[in-house]
Amino acid sequence: MAKAKGPRPKHVPIRTCIACRQEAGKRELVRVVRTPSGSVQVDPTGKLAGRGAYICRTRACWEQALQGQRLGGALKTTLTAENLAELRAYAAALPESI
Repeated sequence: MAKAKGPRPKHVPIRTCIACRQEAGKRELVRVVRTPSGSVQVDPTGKLAGRGAYICRTRACWEQALQGQRLGGALKTTLTAENLAELRAYAAALPESI
């Protein structure tokens, strides 16, 4: 019996939110990256070089990731007050929940 020929289904990379531990497609989550120069920033394209961590697009997950050392631990760095302020400003623009 021959296999049916046709277009292959597109592979969707799966990532895990560091706050709620739920899996989702890479494009459904927001990537935060520690660049080789040591700065921490939001990566909207998902293609910046550096160590990345993924967080859901909800304010609750961002608050959970930013409190304590969860995001810093995932990025293997210590977040500065300036980094935290930038990330909290980004989180403030997100919806409370989806």
